[in-house]
Amino acid sequence: MGKLSDILNNGDGERIRRAWNETEAADEFGPLPAGEYVAHIIDGDLEQSRSKGTPGYKLTFKVIEGEHSGRHFWHDVWLTPAALPQAKRDLGKLGVAELSQLEKPLPRFIRCKCKLALRRDDDGAEYNRVRRFDVIGLDEPEQDEFAPADDAADASDDANGNEVGP
Repeated sequence: MGKLSDILNNGDGERIRRAWNETEAADEFGPLPAGEYVAHIIDGDLEQSRSKGTPGYKLTFKVIEGEHSGRHFWHDVWLTPAALPQAKRDLGKLGVAELSQLEKPLPRFIRCKCKLALRRDDDGAEYNRVRRFDVIGLDEPEQDEFAPADDAADASDDANGNEVGP
């Protein structure tokens, strides 16, 4: 195990110590309040439930507008005969028409309007449930300020700007 003085020796040590003493601890994240949110779908993964091994597809959403911007919530799409009508409805909104498409990444920056409800388990734990989501568009990714400019040399050019390849 390292020493604190060793990892804070880059000149920021005093600034970090001062910030530590002046910083309040963050509150624990609970579920989001019930309501409507605009969010991006940032991930989709095949899964199995822990309790019964039920097959499903988990969508991860990230709130992109409002006071809860940056927070995540999830929606489970169950792949059972009884749940297939709802699964086909929800996955169809994302352009998924065949089960094999679930093995490929979803398009990035799918913008959705989502209605969240607040639910309580038998043990009193609260969680969010996606009541409904609608795709309202695809957003362009934010430009990376460090990305090469559009007029940069073509990838088939060498460092001197000479064309390489066939």
